[in-house]
Amino acid sequence: MDVKLSKFNNSWYKPGRGFLCRVLWYLTNALILQNPFNPFSRIKIIVLRVFGAKIGSGVIVKPNINVKYPWNLEIGDYSWIGENVWLDSLAPIKIGNNVCVSQGAYLCTGNHDWSDPSFGLFVKQIVVEDGAWLGARSTVLPGVTIATHSVISAGSVIADNTEPYTIYSGNPAVKVKERKIL
Repeated sequence: MDVKLSKFNNSWYKPGRGFLCRVLWYLTNALILQNPFNPFSRIKIIVLRVFGAKIGSGVIVKPNINVKYPWNLEIGDYSWIGENVWLDSLAPIKIGNNVCVSQGAYLCTGNHDWSDPSFGLFVKQIVVEDGAWLGARSTVLPGVTIATHSVISAGSVIADNTEPYTIYSGNPAVKVKERKIL
């Protein structure tokens, strides 16, 4: 059987909030969060909260990030979101306390079913537990839980759940060694 993109239908997917709210978010995201000239983390956090994100204390949000739907975002205390991070929150993204999401990381909660001729959409939550570190330009795929204090090294693509205190590297990412915090 061949792929038939003309048959694609994601009418089942409901992103939440009304159309007007989503349009307002799109504009606000472009002007405030994606703006590389806005270095003010506090302003970004206030805007995210206004649109429904749950953001803890002491969170740092660097310039030029992209958040698909803030009402699907939760960030714990003292976590860092680096420059050019894309939080593609078609489904919930839950980031714990003391998490570092480095520059250019991509958290992808939605994808397409390559075995479906109509290339159907699927969405799954991502969870990043306390103390984890997502390296620069790493990618986390739908449905993954990054276990407490795991490290995903720069440029890695993680498609499966990780183990606590373990370092992963590569594409696809594999376990390379234990993380020891002295």
